[in-house]
Amino acid sequence: MSVTVETLEKNMAKLTVTVAADRIEEAMQNVYQKNRSRYSVPGFRKGKVSRTMLEKMYGKGLFFEDAVNEVMPSAYADAVEESGLDIVSEPSLNFVQTEPGKDLIFTAEVAVKPEVVLGQYKGLEVEKADLNVTEEEVLAIIKREQEKNAVNKNVEDRAVQDGDIATIDFEGFVDGEAFEGGKGTDYPLTIGSGTFIPGFEEQIIGHELNQEFDVNVTFPEDYQAENLKGKAAVFKCTVKKIEEKELPELDDEFAAEVSEFDTMDAYKAHVKSAETEKKTVAAERAKEETVINKAVENAQMDIPEAMVDTEAKNMIREFADRLSGQGLSMEQYLEYFGQTEEGMKEQMKPNALKRIQSRLVLEAIAKAEAFEITEEEIDAEVAKMAAQYQMEADQVKSMVNVDLLKEDIAYNKASKLLVDEAKEV
Repeated sequence: MSVTVETLEKNMAKLTVTVAADRIEEAMQNVYQKNRSRYSVPGFRKGKVSRTMLEKMYGKGLFFEDAVNEVMPSAYADAVEESGLDIVSEPSLNFVQTEPGKDLIFTAEVAVKPEVVLGQYKGLEVEKADLNVTEEEVLAIIKREQEKNAVNKNVEDRAVQDGDIATIDFEGFVDGEAFEGGKGTDYPLTIGSGTFIPGFEEQIIGHELNQEFDVNVTFPEDYQAENLKGKAAVFKCTVKKIEEKELPELDDEFAAEVSEFDTMDAYKAHVKSAETEKKTVAAERAKEETVINKAVENAQMDIPEAMVDTEAKNMIREFADRLSGQGLSMEQYLEYFGQTEEGMKEQMKPNALKRIQSRLVLEAIAKAEAFEITEEEIDAEVAKMAAQYQMEADQVKSMVNVDLLKEDIAYNKASKLLVDEAKEV
């Protein structure tokens, strides 16, 4: 086999690969041996027909296509190794010569890993995060817990008020005609929740039990049902039940019931501490993202489109794996959201580009800083993975790609360097 390399624009390259006819012939013989039992020819026992006879009957190319498919993966892998290129995309293949008895010739256009010219990456300025947690924030968190512990109390001596849960029957009409999906029975509607068409819930306020009344609304122009967009509608409604939320008192008893603390003061202190920790973690994550983005902005690199395309496909595969873990298939997801895989790939390309740029810059920083990855650091990462997957460390280490693990450790070191060297302003 021989390979020639042609350098193209924008970090692309073209490999021209020639696979010797003898190698294709050997593959054709293998395909024949695997498939000969499928053929029946009068006068011959099944599976005993010679390859020469079959090729006379069906043509010389009978086993050629399968032979090419058998050879291609290893031929391309050999070509990549022989080229010495750092290829970062799937190949775009084109066959130049495909004829039984002759050398197989094909080309593969590929993206080559771009060179990164680093700009400033130390001393990058980031805005200092506000980690202060106010009393108002603490009270808002406690009030959400209070809402969770509210009980609904039936009301019979007054009309519907804002914040009530009104159980209603309703039926909608457009131009005097009932429309599909516009009818509900015993529907519990929290007034003020904004779950119905704008203007609907407000018109429930003031109506009493068993009272029949009309609600007049106009469907939004961006409403999901095409036949209802922008249409005026009348809903005939009846209030079946009115409930109001009864909130527990925010006292020591409440604190003891919803937490491990005996007093409201201790509960508030815990909430403040937890929220401070939450803000700290979020600020650290935001700081890391900011300095990496700035280091990317300061660097120079020419990312080939084929590299972005491949990364977007990888992201789709990762997403499909997560869906599979939830018992869903990509086909089900695409059908539910009315998408195509190609459309999804296009949507993912901006994030794919950002991921590539970040990875390349962190790699370049790791090389510039000449980070050394010790066995102790590798073992520490393996131990974390073992704990995560509840496996023995030796078992995990035998399964992981140590070179990739070293790359991840180097990226993390580079990221930490950016954060540690950043200036808060």
